[in-house]
Amino acid sequence: MKPRTVLSMEQALSMPYATLRFAQLGWRVIRLESTPSGDGLPGDPNRYIGGKVADDDRRTYFIAPNVGKEAIALNLKEPDGQALLRRLLVELDVDVFCCNTVPRRYKQLGIDYSTLAAAKPDLIWAGISAMGPDYPDAPGYDPVIQAMAGYMELTGAADGPPTLAGVPIIDLKAGDEVYANVMMALIERAESGKGTRIDVSMLQAAASWLITTLPLLDFDCQPSEITRCGNEHRKFIPTNVYPTADGFIYMAIGSDVQWKRLCEIPKFASIGNSARATNEGRHREREAIHRDVSAVTSRYPTGEIAADFRDGTIPHAPIHDIPAVREMDAIRQRLTTTRMPGGKLVHMQPMAVDVAGADGGELAFAPRYGQHTDAVLREAGCSDDEIALLHARGIVAS
Repeated sequence: MKPRTVLSMEQALSMPYATLRFAQLGWRVIRLESTPSGDGLPGDPNRYIGGKVADDDRRTYFIAPNVGKEAIALNLKEPDGQALLRRLLVELDVDVFCCNTVPRRYKQLGIDYSTLAAAKPDLIWAGISAMGPDYPDAPGYDPVIQAMAGYMELTGAADGPPTLAGVPIIDLKAGDEVYANVMMALIERAESGKGTRIDVSMLQAAASWLITTLPLLDFDCQPSEITRCGNEHRKFIPTNVYPTADGFIYMAIGSDVQWKRLCEIPKFASIGNSARATNEGRHREREAIHRDVSAVTSRYPTGEIAADFRDGTIPHAPIHDIPAVREMDAIRQRLTTTRMPGGKLVHMQPMAVDVAGADGGELAFAPRYGQHTDAVLREAGCSDDEIALLHARGIVAS
């Protein structure tokens, strides 16, 4: 697929993550932020979160989702700013417009699909919001949606409090939905020549992942099947974190054959019996099985237990910390990178999927607030005098 141009009124994480995936493909991504209002710091609030690594508006939390992008600042509260946005869509031949503000602001800011499509009929428009356009005032914050969508109810120890996931999975899920649906819309446009409106509800996207729990409601499930169970699997026994002499190891038994192979390992021979031969039988003895497995694993180092599991073809993994994840061969060789203004190389997360012809390797450092405003305006045909006037009137900023 040839490189495309994306103009994105984005902030926080959900949409910046979506457009990062486009930048990793070599597409042009221009992030659009508001001009200073005099109320708080200008632009995306995430610019000011984390440690200061380059400028005051490029801190650690902002960098990784925004590498490889350009940045402009435009006042969409003014009619002239909205007209300038439409001019940019046409003159830059923008393929995709994205936004992740609350839906009630779409028309106020002139970024609603009907307005922008009137200027550029083949435009693909993608918006992320908390609950979709039917709930125009709901703010879309990842932890709030984790609570609302039942994720916190499903996460944590059975006798402990509801717990957030360790990564902002709802933001990232919503971003992936934009990425996938934009690709589908581009395929459709290639056939029909028509643009598309895409609305991603963070709540609906999150609920689509409740595939192992939500349908159980109509199967007269037990309450324990749809609540927290710590590191256990609700269905496959034994699957859990087990202590070792020097740490922990995760083991996942996914079939009766794997259970049989586990019991054939000399260290674990004592945990097997006829009642436990099937997963259904193991369910009835799940607590006793976890105690029996723990009693074995806790006597040996993690490496020795892992070697036994490897020889027995038992699914398992050490509990890696984040530095250890980065050092895994399968990850280290695929890390994306950027380079700070002073030249320091920064390693970041890998691309989600290796894409033929896409160089997701080193991407330009995240842009300063309004860094590319003037250059983009010139590209759209604005003269220096016109740009100066736009600055003087507060329509643009850099």
